[in-house]
Amino acid sequence: MRTTPYAIHRDVDASFGEVVERVRSALADEGFGVLTTIDVQATLSEKLGVEVEPYVILGACNPHLASRGLELEPDLGVLLPCNVIVRVGEGTTHVAAMEPLAALSLAGNDELEPLAREARQRVARAIERV
Repeated sequence: MRTTPYAIHRDVDASFGEVVERVRSALADEGFGVLTTIDVQATLSEKLGVEVEPYVILGACNPHLASRGLELEPDLGVLLPCNVIVRVGEGTTHVAAMEPLAALSLAGNDELEPLAREARQRVARAIERV
């Protein structure tokens, strides 16, 4: 697993479809539901005629964490849900999740830090288990 300022990343030696299902399962184990699924490959093909490798964006949300965050910062919804991607590139399947510490720091509300740390721990555990 590796990190960048905005994401937690992992390469997985498994097929795209298998990794998508493993990501959904690992997120569920950490209390996240997937609210949205955006098929980037299909959308780019349909709208622009551009062919790309398989790529989906999963909008994951942990209702307990979201509720706590919204109590502290009512407009926090603009930073939700937590996006997780699964994509194929360079012969492998990549998984990356939004870095909750970075995203929630944008609110400028120090009370969100413990919540962001908990979200980060849960997301990192899910990505690690994929």
